[in-house]
Amino acid sequence: MIIIDAVLVNLSYILALYFRYNYSVFKNYASNYKDIAIIVTLIYIFIFYIFKFYESIWSYASIDEFMLVIGGCLVSNLVTMVFLRMTSLGFAYGVSIVACAFSILFIVGFRISVRIYHRFTNILDCNANKNKLKRAMIIGAGAAASIVIREMKDNTNRKYLPVALIDDDPYKVGKNVLGVKVMGVRKDIIEVAKEQAIENIIIAIPSIDENDKKEILDICKETGCKIQIIPSVHEVIDGKTSLNQIRDVDIEDLLGRKPIQLDMEGISDYIKGKCILVTGGGGSIGSELCRQISKFNPKTLIIFDIYENNAYDIQNELRYKYPNLDLKVLIGSVRDKKRLNYIFTKYSPEVVFHAAAHKHVPLMEDSPMEAIKNNVFGTFNVASCADEFGVKRFVLISTDKAVNPTNVMGATKRMCEMIIQSMDKVSSTQFVAVRFGNVLGSNGSVIPLFKKQIAHGGPVTVTHKEITRFFMTIPEASQLVLQAGAFAKGGEIFVLDMGESVKIYDLACDLIRLSGFEPNKDMNIEISGLRPGEKLYEELLMSEEGLTNTKHEKIFIGKPTFSDIHELRTHMMELSSIMEGDNVEKLIQKIEDIVPTYQRKAEGQVAASV
Repeated sequence: MIIIDAVLVNLSYILALYFRYNYSVFKNYASNYKDIAIIVTLIYIFIFYIFKFYESIWSYASIDEFMLVIGGCLVSNLVTMVFLRMTSLGFAYGVSIVACAFSILFIVGFRISVRIYHRFTNILDCNANKNKLKRAMIIGAGAAASIVIREMKDNTNRKYLPVALIDDDPYKVGKNVLGVKVMGVRKDIIEVAKEQAIENIIIAIPSIDENDKKEILDICKETGCKIQIIPSVHEVIDGKTSLNQIRDVDIEDLLGRKPIQLDMEGISDYIKGKCILVTGGGGSIGSELCRQISKFNPKTLIIFDIYENNAYDIQNELRYKYPNLDLKVLIGSVRDKKRLNYIFTKYSPEVVFHAAAHKHVPLMEDSPMEAIKNNVFGTFNVASCADEFGVKRFVLISTDKAVNPTNVMGATKRMCEMIIQSMDKVSSTQFVAVRFGNVLGSNGSVIPLFKKQIAHGGPVTVTHKEITRFFMTIPEASQLVLQAGAFAKGGEIFVLDMGESVKIYDLACDLIRLSGFEPNKDMNIEISGLRPGEKLYEELLMSEEGLTNTKHEKIFIGKPTFSDIHELRTHMMELSSIMEGDNVEKLIQKIEDIVPTYQRKAEGQVAASV
């Protein structure tokens, strides 16, 4: 590159002399120029080096690099002009001006030719493999779309051929972005996809709001194309991904949720500078709680979990993101009261988030003893320690399955709510529960199961065609848990607004369509039948609880319905006695006694195993 630049610089000055003077005068000046050619060359190359000409990869150069080249040529020419004024050569100013123009033309032109060559070879390669590439439509004709198109055209491992753009700006319709035509607005998506035989649709609008995203996705689903999306501005800012990465569309994108607005000051007041304990801190909700808590600068964050692999993963993640965080990761079970006493004695946590629980409904139907041991006695152990050691605030993670439960897991979570409501009446600790529905992407969630089934070519299994569930994303749930904790006064069951309930069958159809298939045509959906303890729909609030608004539009309060600590302790003693005898039927009967709203399924569905 240096040698080529040297040749081009000297060629520029020789041509400038030729155009400025007649032939006889040119021969005289050209002869004199030879004496200073080396100095002129060194001036240019030195300034080019300062401007970092030789650190750029010119096959990928952008407008910034080319502006730098122009600036370098101008500066070099000015310095050379000063030098020539100091010599007896006496070039006219016109020579320097023409030489500057030639140097910019030649040096920029040479570098552009590198890009042209690179693009030309890509075009040839693209044409040769045209039939192997997936025809892509890009939604959005802005800066992000140009990044996506350039990546598609420049990447040697390309998979896509950009053939159409869609943008709601009528001015852009009919125009081209990097050679790809804007063929219409969003209402034209289905027609353009059909006309252009589109296989993939990529949404390239990082700043799109959730309502628009949902509307566009609903239109795109009708095309039968695989749908992908570039990350949102929030994902880029949070460092989760970069703008040129394309990801598959998830069900979360279809929910149409607006970003949750948190009362940062209220949350910070009870977390910043405090010792925080998260039980089940390695699980789906627990780990996200730890991520959110870490943002508020706690004095110490204690992650307590029985499963070491999950705890190890979140430990590594938080230590990398928050190197100054005082993080303690402790292994143990909430069943072990002695272990809990040791932790509370040593660390004196001020706020406890209790997320440790067995949560899989069918598994707990088969192992009701384990559900009681872990969920009920585990919660009682942690709550007792919180009371004994003067914890300021205790937040229980509950579930919509605790409302009129039809399964053991839901009944145990209702018992957990009863524990914290009764404990709140006799303790200085503020005990509260936060109740929400299914969390998208959590361990055991239906979405990862559907994705695995689709990846294996189907069929996708749904337990019942009419079954519905409330859904929320993991960050949504965790952020609202923190917000609810800020509203705690003691004894409340906070109910999160989960939006409209969603048919699981429709979810399965959406995921299949997002993957580029047609439900029950390219991939079957099989109805497997309701599992033991499963009901068609979930409720977030018991009828006798009522609702009270909070400062946050998505958080409501259900009034306390159980507060007798003496009755609770009697129940706990009776449960303990029954469990010593391993009598499952008697245990189920006792659960019915404790939780009057528990609606047991037929006898044939009650498991005999412990």
